Amino acid sequence: MDLTDLKRWLDEYGRVWEQGDAEASVRLYTEDVKYYETPFTEPDVGQEAVRRYCLEAAGAQRDVRFSHEALAMTGDTGIARWHASFVRVPSGRRVDLDGVFVLRFDEGGKCRELREWWHRVESEDR
Repeated sequence: MDLTDLKRWLDEYGRVWEQGDAEASVRLYTEDVKYYETPFTEPDVGQEAVRRYCLEAAGAQRDVRFSHEALAMTGDTGIARWHASFVRVPSGRRVDLDGVFVLRFDEGGKCRELREWWHRVESEDR
């Protein structure tokens, strides 16, 4: 993979998050993916775990917006900065996230490991 491939993957990641499409999100990952939501939690392992994670998020978020900047791609590893915002359901609180991904890919361009670090700020919906 190269930086263009990483950007395409991130574009698709954002599209499926914004649309709440858990089925499409699964296609981004290998069957045995390890998804680390934070550096201190055990990973969600496998496509079914990613599907459940995405379904839960889709039910708790509306008006999702995602953007990214692909920073580097070396070998099978990509690094990106990202930003997301959404409104929590049912509280109506706006959430803004600023984060970094470290992603490892297989030969076919599917993510086999996702690690994320992020910070969050919440406010009343604007």
